[in-house]
Amino acid sequence: MPEIKNPNQQGPGLGGDSRSLLIMSVLFLVIFLGLQYFRKISPASQPVPAAQSAPASTATTGSPAAQPGAPTPGPTPAQGVASAVAANTVQASAEATTVVENELYRISFSNRGAEVTSWILKKYKDEDGHPLDLVHADAAKKFGYPLSLYAYDPALRAKLNQALYVASATGPVPAPATLSFDYSDGSLVVHKSFHFDSNYVIHADASATLNGAPVTTLLAWPAGFGDQQTAPQYAGSHFDTMQSGKADQEGAKKISGGATLQGPFDFAGVSDLYFAAIFLPDAPQQASLVSIHNQIFISKNRTKNDSSSTYPADVLGAAMGDTSGHTSLRLYVGPKSLDVLGSVHSAAADGSATGPDLRTVISFGWWKPISTPLFLALRWFHEHLVANWGWDILLLTILINVAMLPTRVQMMKSALKMQRIQPQMEAIKEKYKKYKATDPRRQDMNKELFDLQKREGANMFGGCLPMLIQWPLLYGFYRMLTNVIELRQAHWLWLPDLSSPDPYHILPVFFIVSMFLTQYLTPSPGVDPAQQRMMAFTMPAVFGFMTWNIGSGLALYWACGNVISVIQQLVMNRTGIGKEMRAIAAKRAAKKIGKTIPARR
Repeated sequence: MPEIKNPNQQGPGLGGDSRSLLIMSVLFLVIFLGLQYFRKISPASQPVPAAQSAPASTATTGSPAAQPGAPTPGPTPAQGVASAVAANTVQASAEATTVVENELYRISFSNRGAEVTSWILKKYKDEDGHPLDLVHADAAKKFGYPLSLYAYDPALRAKLNQALYVASATGPVPAPATLSFDYSDGSLVVHKSFHFDSNYVIHADASATLNGAPVTTLLAWPAGFGDQQTAPQYAGSHFDTMQSGKADQEGAKKISGGATLQGPFDFAGVSDLYFAAIFLPDAPQQASLVSIHNQIFISKNRTKNDSSSTYPADVLGAAMGDTSGHTSLRLYVGPKSLDVLGSVHSAAADGSATGPDLRTVISFGWWKPISTPLFLALRWFHEHLVANWGWDILLLTILINVAMLPTRVQMMKSALKMQRIQPQMEAIKEKYKKYKATDPRRQDMNKELFDLQKREGANMFGGCLPMLIQWPLLYGFYRMLTNVIELRQAHWLWLPDLSSPDPYHILPVFFIVSMFLTQYLTPSPGVDPAQQRMMAFTMPAVFGFMTWNIGSGLALYWACGNVISVIQQLVMNRTGIGKEMRAIAAKRAAKKIGKTIPARR
């Protein structure tokens, strides 16, 4: 209490009013404590019936005094809330693991977060020869594990994925089966349920409420795939979507993390070169999708423990669900195999699984109409002729080159006709050389050239038309060989993996030599000899560099194609067309340098 002094009453020591004020303060404190003592209820004064007893942890003080013969007062509001929280709490006391298994996969769940810690595909191996785990261990530790819950509030997201859920089963569980997880702290209530069948598709159901109100939580595959951490050539990621039947596939550079996309979605998810995790919502119109984009550093070689040389790699993820707070969807996790993806369909308008299938997830792109038949032919060879993908590639390459032989002959015929009338064409051009390009008389020159070609049956574009057939076929073959999972870890002779570069660089060297021979043996009457020699060296060097780091399956196709071209050209050079073309080429070269050069035989 502050001391208040009266200026009219001053004395030595403590003032009289001050002494009185101190005494009054002490008496006030004694009276206050006494009242508190007498108002306090003695626990032993009146027994409480068992039906009304509250847990010791919820006991409170300060209740009114009990009167003899009066009923015992009920719990206060604070006691009621505490009791309800205790009654509604659903939490595990320790971490536990549940393993769900069928002939295709073995999935390990942890009840911490009710998420997947390991997703092993039994039919596929990693770079060390062990069963492939699709969980990217390094990325998952940083960015989240499969089947975790995505919430927009980071604190809530962390709580959802760190809580200890109560699992409906622990230990090994053979599929078909259903596994559920539940958690509640009295205010936050979460339920997750998964159904497993005999294929690569599982069904998921998840919901969350906070203080009785639904919370938007999405089911997530947040951190790429396990094969990306040991094989850099597989590190490329894609974001795959289909909306109203229109498929789209975007690379990592075009994906921003944390973006929300609204439905409808037939399906959506992420994939790398050979594996995919695709969500198929039960209600496409109500589905929302969140893109997840992070980066990690991986080694440039395939040794896991070698960190001397690393580079950043994109790790894509996706989360899908219903903004109402209740998510119900299917999830495909498995290989990007044409047949397997073709058997998985999205939900149709009536809710049945008869919508578009997942085959567009394979990165054939615009070349799908060409790449798909080529793969089907390659697979037919594998199933009916030779059960080795390397030999199958060689057989298909031979078949394609034989089929394209008429176009190669047509190109030579067209080129020969153009060379026969080349002197006449040069004479016409010489006649009109004095006129400017803008002079109307230049049109007369073009007309004379056109009439000459028509009269002689020549067409300056005749040699290009067959290329319009060859190049799409070549690129379609390229897209097919670089995207089919069947070539992954397929061996042939010295090649351990047709999807990876030749470790001994035998194929690139062979490719360079064979392409040089093709350039050297092919007559080019309209090309300057010096320019032809330059092309004979530069083109093999450029294309050989390309084959140095591409998959050996594609390099095998190119090298075999070059060998066939060399054989074809040697044969054609002995025909009348070949001899005449080489004679014209020798004559033009001799005229250019002023002496006779005999044609090569």
